[in-house]
Amino acid sequence: MNLQSLLLDAVMIAIFLGVAFPVHEFAHALVAYIRGDATAKLFGRLTLNPVVHFDPVGGLMTVISIFLGGFLIGWAKPTPVNPNNLRDRRNDEVLVALAGPASNLLMAVLGAIVVRIVVASHVNLPELVALGLVNFVVFNVMLAIFNLIPIPPLDGANLLFRFLPLRLAWQLRPFLAQYGIFILLGFVLLASRVLSGLVYGVAFSLMGLG
Repeated sequence: MNLQSLLLDAVMIAIFLGVAFPVHEFAHALVAYIRGDATAKLFGRLTLNPVVHFDPVGGLMTVISIFLGGFLIGWAKPTPVNPNNLRDRRNDEVLVALAGPASNLLMAVLGAIVVRIVVASHVNLPELVALGLVNFVVFNVMLAIFNLIPIPPLDGANLLFRFLPLRLAWQLRPFLAQYGIFILLGFVLLASRVLSGLVYGVAFSLMGLG
């Protein structure tokens, strides 16, 4: 592995641990607070400080998977939310859940605008900066799409439970809470090529590179 590859890996780690993960978790905390639940604020999580949102195991997995290449695995410390404090529990749970992926999508759009400006102005950026900028867009699109998969513990599960009949949702919750991670791993393994194509398709379309 040459110096350029090491530096790019370091940039990727910084994007995830320093920006994408913290903003995602802050968005959950902010919307929960707006909708009546101050749990995250009480735990000091209503902040963009990446140290506060850092999960040792999830962070280590992020670093290892980036350096090893292949499928990226990693996560931040989950934001504590007490649904009982929300003003409209059923709908607000969905808003809180969607806030994370929405924040990543917003960052991807902002990054894509920068890419489009750079391309249109014919500015020659250093290769590491250019790759870092493109990866910033791709990774945020990846986090947005991945977290919308309707399987616990991902954010999309709350969307699933919201639109299922109440009785069925309450029946499924304990089962998916126990086995969701295994279902998710199986789904990702089977659909990795489709997910990868979707992520790059959306990201490159946003950047106007597709």
